[in-house]
Order: sequence, then C-alpha cells, then structure tokens
Amino acid sequence: YYHNNYIEVLTFLEVLLENNIKNFIFSSTCATYGSPEKLTLKEDHPQNPINPYGQSKLMLEKTLLDYEKAYNFKSCFLRYFNAAGADPDAEIGEDHDPETHLIPLVLDVALGKRETVTVYGNDYPTRDGTCVRDYIHVLDLANAHVQALDYLLQGKPTTAFNLGSEKGFTVKEIIQAVEKVTKKNILTLSGSRREGDPAQLLADSTKAKKELNWQTKYSDIQTIITDAWRWHQKRFS
Repeated sequence: YYHNNYIEVLTFLEVLLENNIKNFIFSSTCATYGSPEKLTLKEDHPQNPINPYGQSKLMLEKTLLDYEKAYNFKSCFLRYFNAAGADPDAEIGEDHDPETHLIPLVLDVALGKRETVTVYGNDYPTRDGTCVRDYIHVLDLANAHVQALDYLLQGKPTTAFNLGSEKGFTVKEIIQAVEKVTKKNILTLSGSRREGDPAQLLADSTKAKKELNWQTKYSDIQTIITDAWRWHQKRFS
C-alpha cells in the first residue's frame, strides 16, 4: 500500500509538475477516518486510520495540501466509501486477484465459483452484529470525477469530498440482497473479526451535493447488485 498509494504517486506528481499540469483528482478513501466518532462521517471528522491502506492514502492527502502551498497545485480528494456495482452494459466490473470485496465474493458463491462466503465478526454493535458499510455505485463515482474536474477548472482550492450513498447495509443484509437478486442460496461461515475493520462507515455527502451539484442515481442496493450480477455472469460463466 505504501509503495502503490504513496511512493509511485509522488513520482507521478513530479511528472505532472514538469508538464505544468496542476489539477489533480485523487481517489482517496473513507478509511482515512479510522473508527468513527459519530454515526455519519463529514469531511472534517478526525482522520485516524487504523490500517495501512487508510494511512497510505492520508499521507498523500497531506502531501497534496503541501503541493498546493508550494506549487499552486490544486487537488480534489474524493473519499470513496464502498465502491460497488458494474457497468450496466456488463463491459467493466470487479475482478480482483485475490478478491476481497464482499459483493463479488458473495456473487462467486451464487455462481458456483466458491462454496461459501465468510462473515468476519458477528458481535459488532450493529443491528445484526455484522459490519455496516455504505455502498456507492461505480457510475455515481464516475460522475463525481467529472464534476470534481469542473470544480478544479473553475480555480477552486484543494478540498475533500465524501462520496457515499448515505445508506448503510450490514454484511448479512448484503448477502440477503444477493440471494434476492440471484435467486440463489448463499452458504456462509462465521469468522473472527478482522483487525482494522470499524463497526460502521457511513457517509455524509452533503458537501459533494452542494459544491459539486452531485447526486447519486444508481446507488440503491438492488441496482448495485443487479449490475454486478449481470457482469459477473458474463465474465465468469
């Protein structure tokens, strides 16, 4: 994470400066916040990452603030919550190796690629004991990038925007939603909590709505899973 999210990006930033490019959209993450102190997270929430991924992203955010002071280099930090879904035409979707994201893992079970999916922790202080996450459709993320570029081209200062649906779903609720869309039974196993997993991460995206004129259009959980399932079937069947 430190190599990919920090060292290589520093090299890239040097190339941008050499070519007099001074607007930058940074794919950051809600993981920079760490364990939430409030039910929903605003951009001014304290940033105390509890895993290397979030820490490496926060390091670059801080560096980009210095770049603005030193070089008049302007950035938008787009703090993604859980990016999910796929292109509705099934041209692009999630295919990580190894796969770690919940929705593709559950879809693998529905497709018969895996026998089970493991639920890590069932004793969190949430409505069913499993972690709550805010899922945002990749199309809504893509639209936010275009609007963030417009923001920067207007000469506005470096800032951060939360990008989330502002709706939380537990791990168990996601599994149930996949069962509904795919009409398949999902076999689950219980596992221990994973270190670095907060109980809940839920966005307050008011700032993006106000300053970028951004709205989610595709981020209801039914659409997210339906689009992901369509791509998953095309990719792996």
